[in-house]
Formats: sequence, C-alpha cells, structure tokens
Amino acid sequence: MLIKQYPFYLKSTVILFGVSLFVMVLYMLADLLVPLGFSILLAILLNPLYNKLRHFKINKVVAIALTLLGLVIFIAAVLYFLSSQMIQFGDTLPALKAKGGQIIIQIEAWIQHTFGMSIQKQMQLLNEAANNNKGLVGQTIGSLFGLFSVLFLIPVYIFLLLFYKKLILNFLYEVFSEENTQSVAEILNQTKTAIQSYIVGLLIEALIVAVLNAAALFLLGVKYALLIGVIGAILNMLPYIGGIIAIALPILIATVTKDGYGTQLGIIIAYSVIQFIDNNILVPRIVSSKVQINALISIIIVLLGGALWGVSGMFLSIPMVAVLKIIFDRIEDLKPWGKLLGDEIPTQHMGQIWKLRRRKKIVA
Repeated sequence: MLIKQYPFYLKSTVILFGVSLFVMVLYMLADLLVPLGFSILLAILLNPLYNKLRHFKINKVVAIALTLLGLVIFIAAVLYFLSSQMIQFGDTLPALKAKGGQIIIQIEAWIQHTFGMSIQKQMQLLNEAANNNKGLVGQTIGSLFGLFSVLFLIPVYIFLLLFYKKLILNFLYEVFSEENTQSVAEILNQTKTAIQSYIVGLLIEALIVAVLNAAALFLLGVKYALLIGVIGAILNMLPYIGGIIAIALPILIATVTKDGYGTQLGIIIAYSVIQFIDNNILVPRIVSSKVQINALISIIIVLLGGALWGVSGMFLSIPMVAVLKIIFDRIEDLKPWGKLLGDEIPTQHMGQIWKLRRRKKIVA
C-alpha cells in the first residue's frame, strides 16, 4: 500500500497551526490547568508517604487525609515563621518610612539639579504613572482572589488524584497497545523519579541558599537578615530569574536603613558569590535529577512559562519539560528533540559522521 507523501511546507504549516492551537488552549484554560499542574506535582511528591501509610493497612481515605495533613502542617510552619518575622519588620515601618521620605527628597533634588526637572513636574509624572497603574492594582486584587481559589482547589485535586491513582494508571496502560506496556511503565517510573528528585532537591537547595543569604546579610549588618534571606531563597526557586529579583530587597533595605553605599556593594558581591555556588555546586549536585535540561532550553522555557501562566508557569515549566524529555527519549522519531532538550553534548558533529559514511559508500 502506497503512503501519500505531503510536501514539507504543508506538513510544517499543519504542525505550526497545531502548536498554536495547543498554546491558545493552554492560555485559555490557565485557571483550570495551573492548580491541576501543581496538584499533580504535589501528589507525586506525597505518593511515597501515602504508600507507606497504606503499607500499615490504614484506610485509603484516612491515609490520604493524613498525607494532606502533613503537607498542611509543613506549609503552616513556614507561614508561621514568615509571619513572625514580618511582625518584627512591621514594628519599624514608621522609621523606615521616615528614612525613605528623606531619600526620596534627596533623589528629587538630584533630578532637579541634574536634569532641570522641577519637583512639581516630577510629582505630575508620578501621579500619571499611579493613575495608569490603577488597572494593574485591580488585576493584582483579582489575582489574590484567584490565589485563594487555587489554595482551595489544590487539596481537593491532590485528594482525588491519590484516591483514583490506580484508575488513572490503568487508563494510561490500557490506552496504549500491549506491546508498549513496558515502555509506558518505564516512562511513568522515570517521570515519578524525576519529579520527586526535582522538588525535594529544590527544597534542599532553598534551605541552603536561605542559610547562606541570612549569614551574609547578618555579617553585613543588614536588618531583618533572616526574613530577607528566606524570601530571597524562595524567589531563587524561580530558575535563572528569581536570583536577580531576590537581590533588590536587601539592597532596598540597606539603602533605607544605612548611610553610604558600602553595604549595598557588599550585598551585590555576597549574592554574586552565593549565586555562583548555587548554580555551579548546589544545582548540579542536589537539584539535578535523572533528566537533565540544558541551560539554554531552561531559560527559554521559564520565560515562555512566565508569558503563558505568569509566576506559576515559571515554576511548572521545568518539570513539564522534564516529562516531555522522558517521553521524547522513548519514542524513536522524537529522540532528536529529547537530545536537544538535554545537556549531553555530542563529541562529534553528525554532519561529519554523515560525510564519512558517504565516503565509505563511494569507495565501496
């Protein structure tokens, strides 16, 4: 039977249309897919604890409830720690506000002297910017309400995913032909291992970075070193981008609470050293799982995830690509894409290999 061959431009057009349609669906269903994505990651992470409870012959519903209780206790402990530190931070807000007002006056005078812009003109521009950002404030409030809905949905999703785990796994096995059962089992096992190692490694990395940040800020004499160090570690969980954002907060606090600029320079140097340690020691040895995504793809995927789903997309992008790489590596036609996502650099250019093979054929 002859298989009809379509021209390349037609096939590429269909593929691009399909990808565009898929991305549009992801964007439109963000409110549904984002909490579901986090729930799947957390359900895979909590699965060993659930299995251990089931091993002790505990009822399925009770085991899931205890598993979720452990997650809630952990999150509550982190929030309690942050809130206790924030209370101390709030006690000195009047002093920070007064010092900040003095700095703003100095900046206004510097702008007036350097650029010849009057203070009234500066205030007019600030008011216009504030009016333009009213819509952004409304979006932020809407995002907060969305956050509360997500926090409600995630435990429900986790409960149902663990409860119907066997049903979902049986569906994945039965939807493929019997000869592919072994490949499906390997993909599911590698996916579970990759996600678990990634999330656990991310938490360990965040703990180490928080300690390093807090120690550096404490030695530099920056107020609220522990709180700022922990916030910086949480922001650092955003791959490649969070570390840059995290440095702004301690510099701002140092600018408001200290005279001169020596402390700010020390913060930049200390955070640069911590980022070097994090990127070259912690991430390769702690966060890395069996699936390696190269830096170029990671940066592109994180930015695309942010454009698609915001901050949530940045967090979800790396695990999603790791799962895609596992699938690509198991499908013969998609292996080149799996290699593109990975960080294994070939020792010889394929073009050279093809030339050698062609020469051998000509000689033969």
